[in-house]
Amino acid sequence: MALTCTLPAIFADTYQLDLEKSIEIAKEKSFDMLRLKQSLKIAEYNLKSATSKFKTQIDMELVVPSINRAITPNTNDQGITTLQKTNYTRNSGTLNIIQPLPTDGNITVESSISNRDDFQNDKRSSQLFTSLQLTQPINSLFGYNNIKAQYKQAMLAYEQSQKSMKREELNLTYNVTDAFFSMISVQKRKEIAGLNLDRQKEAYTIAKNKFDAGLIKEVDALQMEVDLAAAQNDYDLALVNQSSTLNSFKAVLGLLLTDSVTLSSELKYNVVIIDPKEAVELAMKNRLEIRDQEIKIELAKLKIKQTKAAGMVMGSLIANIQKTGSNGSQGQPLSNSLNSTFNTSATDYLSRRSPDYVVGLNIKIPILDWGDNRAQVSRTKAELQQDLYTQDETKRNIEREVLNLVEELNSSLKRLQLLEKNVLVAEKSFEITRQRFSDGNIDSQALALERERLNGAYTSHLSAYINYQLMLADIMRKTFFDFQRDKAIN
Repeated sequence: MALTCTLPAIFADTYQLDLEKSIEIAKEKSFDMLRLKQSLKIAEYNLKSATSKFKTQIDMELVVPSINRAITPNTNDQGITTLQKTNYTRNSGTLNIIQPLPTDGNITVESSISNRDDFQNDKRSSQLFTSLQLTQPINSLFGYNNIKAQYKQAMLAYEQSQKSMKREELNLTYNVTDAFFSMISVQKRKEIAGLNLDRQKEAYTIAKNKFDAGLIKEVDALQMEVDLAAAQNDYDLALVNQSSTLNSFKAVLGLLLTDSVTLSSELKYNVVIIDPKEAVELAMKNRLEIRDQEIKIELAKLKIKQTKAAGMVMGSLIANIQKTGSNGSQGQPLSNSLNSTFNTSATDYLSRRSPDYVVGLNIKIPILDWGDNRAQVSRTKAELQQDLYTQDETKRNIEREVLNLVEELNSSLKRLQLLEKNVLVAEKSFEITRQRFSDGNIDSQALALERERLNGAYTSHLSAYINYQLMLADIMRKTFFDFQRDKAIN
């Protein structure tokens, strides 16, 4: 069976499609899939950003140069304000190396070199500076580790995006399958209407000849003419419905309305018998709703830990050692060369016997918050319990849903096989009835009833076939397993 519909267009594309090709095109062109691909990229970039936070960060700041020429007010101890002229140029370079620690602290190395030429006071000042600093929040050692929590959140978000992508691919597969077989349905119904029209034309010709020969009443001949007009009208409506459904099918695939589409399909199917227990196990293993709930529970546990940490003892350990070298507190005359000035600073930097250092421990101890933190912790625990209840409910709903679907699928297969036999019986019965009408043994009403029975058999079989195919697609997206090909959907 084939359907061809071509709309004239200058830049139209031509597609010859079966179901698998239709799904492939939809995955490439569907706007929903394009948006989901971008969402996956965003989550991937967020994960990469969170991973980078564990790595060494290096940056450099350069001032080359900074020129300052201005008149600024200056107030002395007696409150007298005078205007002071400033005229200097500053050059500097600073290198920062930051190494994040898994304990949520940082090791920072800073090294800088700078020079200032004060033209107003004829002074040149240079300086070399190096420091090594450790910063470590103490509450992250036993409470909430921010850097690890951010990384875990990014990992879970990326996993959710991946699974959402796969879920939408299966949903898209189902939607395309639905649209594809809807297209096949209208084509088949058009063929049924065409066959009915041909049979009615034949019956009308026989009735007209019999009426002309005086073998039947005029009312029977008129009824045949009415039935022929109705059959012609049904066929015309089928053509209109075909065109409308084809446009909807193109929209699902992301094609242009001017594209030419050829569908080819035979009403063949695989007999698939599904074990309900196996289907439920696959659904419990693969369904994304369950994993979504698990991720939500993990995030809720992180939130509880973070909330508890906010009410604990907080503080940070700071250790800093630094060394500085300069060419004197007053600087040197500008007549000295820049090289000489920096040599003096370097000598001062190296000759210092003991560097400066700072060691400190800052602690914040919560004493009284009137139960605020305890209430917040209790609230987050209640939210976690809600998520646990939702998880249990989700599992039960999935189990019930899959069991019902498997039962309906097996029943649908039996109905389809029964209706196949019904079509054969209806076709044989119609041929016998048509011959009896031609021989004059029955009237037009009996022929019309048999024709309606045959059309009903065709239509019922078509509906059962499409329903069976959609159920197979539905059970695949509900279990992430293709039972027709006996393979998992990765």
